[in-house]
Amino acid sequence: MSVTTEAVTDQRHRSVGDLLDSGAITEVEVAWSDQFGHALGKRVPADQFRSRAEASGFGFCNGALAWNSNARVIESLRSTNWNTGYPDAFAVPDLSTFRELPWRPGVGHVISDIVDHDRTPSPLDPRGVLRRVIERLEALGYTAKVGAEFEFYLLNADGSIFQDDVHAYSLQNANTLEPVLSELYSVLREFTSLEGLLTEYGPGQVEANLVYSEALDAADDSARLKYAVKEIARRNGKLATFMPKPFSEHSGSSAHLHISLWRDGEPVLAGADGTESQVGLHAIAGLLEHLPSITLFGAHSVNAYRRYVPGSFAPATLTWSRDNRTSAVRSLLEPKPAATRIELRTGASDANPYWLIASALAAVVAGLEARRNPTEPQTGNLYDVGVRLPESLSVAIALARSDDAIVDILGADSVHDFAEIAQSEWDEYSSAVTDWEFRRYLENS
Repeated sequence: MSVTTEAVTDQRHRSVGDLLDSGAITEVEVAWSDQFGHALGKRVPADQFRSRAEASGFGFCNGALAWNSNARVIESLRSTNWNTGYPDAFAVPDLSTFRELPWRPGVGHVISDIVDHDRTPSPLDPRGVLRRVIERLEALGYTAKVGAEFEFYLLNADGSIFQDDVHAYSLQNANTLEPVLSELYSVLREFTSLEGLLTEYGPGQVEANLVYSEALDAADDSARLKYAVKEIARRNGKLATFMPKPFSEHSGSSAHLHISLWRDGEPVLAGADGTESQVGLHAIAGLLEHLPSITLFGAHSVNAYRRYVPGSFAPATLTWSRDNRTSAVRSLLEPKPAATRIELRTGASDANPYWLIASALAAVVAGLEARRNPTEPQTGNLYDVGVRLPESLSVAIALARSDDAIVDILGADSVHDFAEIAQSEWDEYSSAVTDWEFRRYLENS
């Protein structure tokens, strides 16, 4: 930690202390994330927060980190199971993440790291997985900055569409989403580092862009964004969904990452000749080589794989380009080296931001360590060029388990447990009889 970072952190701690001492904050939400990005936590009286935060933290059953999207605890994990008795884990607040909660006056919100009884990081903590990858990147001499984009649908509370316009970037379309969109904008400006909101290519679909920041900060901001979007929609009688493909006839929702690498405070992705530097090429090569096996961590649901189809503005093949939205990886070369970045376009909107960013950076780390160059950048319509992205959750799980380099960087136990939870999603889906099957085969069989 630099002297400057220490000073900022100390100031944040003093600010939290001042808020608690003055009585301005009467309650604190101690927050953390489950594997699929659901916002978990405890509401704690402010007069108890500091002593517990500075001691062991806030205990909870670690089974809450072992369940799937339907909150069914999966028994086949290494890190916790019936044989371990599902013991306590402890949420240790990171006070640098403290924010006042915009929609509940007098309430604070802080994001936590998760540790086990022996105070070591829990392999079940998605934030801890990202921390581990950041440390691996720093050992190579680099830091990463990330700008995240998340798409979502604003719907009626019953999930139905309440406006039909699909014009992306439309201010008129945005006006039809009032008053919820203005309230959402105000809350996100206060609660996150919001760069902007815009309408997307589906009825009621919105994209939220966050200002690029250090990788861990970007993931924290993304977690806050998703929590806030869901809650502000609910308070307005609407449903906000990050489901990747809620409507077969309309655009899916993605999570795009814009990644830049820095060394000694200077950007390193751009070369002197205006093309990618060697570091940039190695990073792109790493993403391309390992993209099939990291897809799972940005697309953990069965539904996410319905996005990877030609002509959808989501990628479909293992390709890279310069500013071409038919590719999975875009190299965005800008006049200012600090703005040059790599965009990864495969993430689904329901991705856990910590796993999404961690897996992308793990592929970058693998590329930097291997020091290989990618093929030449591709041009034109790339939907029918190259190897297809994983066609299903089942395929993505198998690929994630088989990539030794990525498993090593992310952590073997963490990958195993995430894959087991994702497998439960596939198993439940595979055993369900769908409406499509019923309509198609009942009378014709």
